[in-house]
Amino acid sequence: MEDYQIVDLYWSRSEDAIGETSRKYGRMLHGISYSLLSSREDAEECVNDTYLEAWGRMPEDRPAYLGAYLSKIVRCLSISRFRAEHRQKRGGMGRVTEELTDCIPDGWDPHKDYENGLLADALNRFLAGLSEEKRRIFVRRYFYSDEVAAIAERMQISPSKVKTTLHRLRNELREFLEKEGVTI
Repeated sequence: MEDYQIVDLYWSRSEDAIGETSRKYGRMLHGISYSLLSSREDAEECVNDTYLEAWGRMPEDRPAYLGAYLSKIVRCLSISRFRAEHRQKRGGMGRVTEELTDCIPDGWDPHKDYENGLLADALNRFLAGLSEEKRRIFVRRYFYSDEVAAIAERMQISPSKVKTTLHRLRNELREFLEKEGVTI
């Protein structure tokens, strides 16, 4: 079923919307959540909460890319759950965000800045300037929280190439944000 048809189901309040969403995007959403939480049960709850949130607030402008819209929701829910359950612990997401500490400004609130669009435009411009391979590596690591080995396997390159590329991309991002006037 096409995205626009699924969105129409949400708008007509058809219970089939959840089933069709699950069939088309369930695995992807579970993968995103699981990579952040490392718990199948927690990931499943976040995916179910994603369906509920989509049901309750499907935007009027009807997203053309339902998968991207749902990915954002499940990622936010998973990060919130991670923070609530691991305030004192370090887990998968902690390692990923720790890698970006040199690129992130002090006192930066990602949710507030993202919602205000202050950082989104800069990151989009940075990503648009990358080759497809570099962009995929960056997004797989820092959006989906994939492990280096998983990225290497998915892209059929060596783990050392992934590590080197990520290191260089972090440096490029820091320089890019400095040029954009973001204080680090």
